[in-house]
Amino acid sequence: MLDKSQSSSIATPRWKTNRTTSLLIITLGYVIATLVGLIVYHNAGLNIWMNLLAADVAATLVIWVCSLVLSNASVYDPYWSVQPAVILPLLTLDQTRLSLPAIMVGLIIMVWGTRLTANWITTFKGLHQQDWRYDLIKKQAGPFYQLANLFGIQLMPTAIVFACILPAVHLILTAPSFSASILPGLLVSLTGFLLETVADRQMHAFRQQTTDRSIIMRQGLWKHSRHPNYLGEILMWWGVFLVFLAMDPAAWWLGLGTVLNTLLFLFISIPMAEKRLAGYKSDFEEYRKNTRMLLPLSKKAAHKILLF
Repeated sequence: MLDKSQSSSIATPRWKTNRTTSLLIITLGYVIATLVGLIVYHNAGLNIWMNLLAADVAATLVIWVCSLVLSNASVYDPYWSVQPAVILPLLTLDQTRLSLPAIMVGLIIMVWGTRLTANWITTFKGLHQQDWRYDLIKKQAGPFYQLANLFGIQLMPTAIVFACILPAVHLILTAPSFSASILPGLLVSLTGFLLETVADRQMHAFRQQTTDRSIIMRQGLWKHSRHPNYLGEILMWWGVFLVFLAMDPAAWWLGLGTVLNTLLFLFISIPMAEKRLAGYKSDFEEYRKNTRMLLPLSKKAAHKILLF
């Protein structure tokens, strides 16, 4: 009779446990998704906004099929950061004129997307592992898991990120002249980008130095914020929206994606993460009680303003 380790070894193909092979397979899936998206964009026959949406959905469906074939919903994980970094440059190439605000916002989003994708690659171990959140959804959804995978894990984030980049799309299409009023928004986005970068690096260093998973990270930004990386993500898109708002305040409704993105973190991502952390981190309740959820300020400073 085979023991569990032998059974697991047979059940999981070797190529799935090979990180390089897994990355190459996922990259191929994203190349195919990009090509399908381009075909749909140029042949959908709708207005430019709907063409972009149709192409984005088509590309997501390709990734969903890949997740079915590979039996791993984590194939979708890099889509969050790859999606804007593909859509905005390709849209820019279709325009006859560019503006400095659109270029500046586009560059920030490209740098953000590149860094976040690189961070995913750094932490990716192989197709034999799936994000713990998807395992939880699979357990809860039962026979309806693939529908939950399609609509909850993939299409919902795609729709939210698509809504987040609409202000940048508007800037590319309208090509407004530069105004100093966009500088505060750019500063907010840059601040968010730096927060994410520093927080992720601090966490990587902590995980390399600490083998005990029960120990809570209380260093650097994490000393004053339970989720500084999520705060950076939220600020990144609020900054993009503020740049757009400075150019066209009448179209304020395009900030819906920014609001939805914030709500996604506040009511889904953070609660799920904290429920899991509470299960294996020692003194997590004390950490939660004494540490701000988002803004990395001291408790004394936090009481002076309205905070999460």
